[in-house]
Formats: sequence, structure tokens, C-alpha cells
Amino acid sequence: MARLRFTDAARADLAGIFALSLERWGEAAARRYAALLAAAARAAASNPRTPLARERAELAKGLRSFHVRHVKLAFGVKAPVHVVFYRHVGAVVEIVRVLHERMNPSEYLDP
Repeated sequence: MARLRFTDAARADLAGIFALSLERWGEAAARRYAALLAAAARAAASNPRTPLARERAELAKGLRSFHVRHVKLAFGVKAPVHVVFYRHVGAVVEIVRVLHERMNPSEYLDP
């Protein structure tokens, strides 16, 4: 498994997602969703070229995206709505952003 690294923007995304989940659905649901997001990041690190991830060269060189719905069954989250954007460089998978599926990633990612 590649080593995981998170950009400051990705850390801010995760903090915002947790805060919003906590406010809307309570602590237990927020923790389940946080665990789901962590599992999605680990899945990207364990298999960066998984066929479940999409190449996103139109956004930035080497960028890939992985929708968290691909790991949802183990966490009891019915409708996950976030996408993990990452790049694989050497022995590191860098989580660049974690965005809502309805967000236009080109507005939030630097090329």
C-alpha cells in the first residue's frame, strides 16, 4: 500500500464534511461517514490504479477520482455523495481534494 498524504485543501474539505454531517445527522452518522471517507482514501492508496477510479487528465496531469460509493457497504451509509481526488507519485498517494459529487471539480482543483 502506498503511503497516504493529504493536502491542506483536502484536510479542510474533510473537516467541513464532518462538521456539516455532525450538524445535519448527528455524531454517530458523522463518525460513520468519516470512517467511510477514510476507507476510500485507504482504498485509493492500496490500489491507486483501481478500475473503480477514473483518470482525470482533463483536470490535472496524473489526477484520478474515486467515488466513495464504491466502499459504502461496510459502513451503513446509504447514499454517499463525495468523490476523492488523488494523484499517485512514487510510493505516495496524495489526496488532493474531497468534493461533493455535484461540485464542478475544475473550480476547486489547480491544474
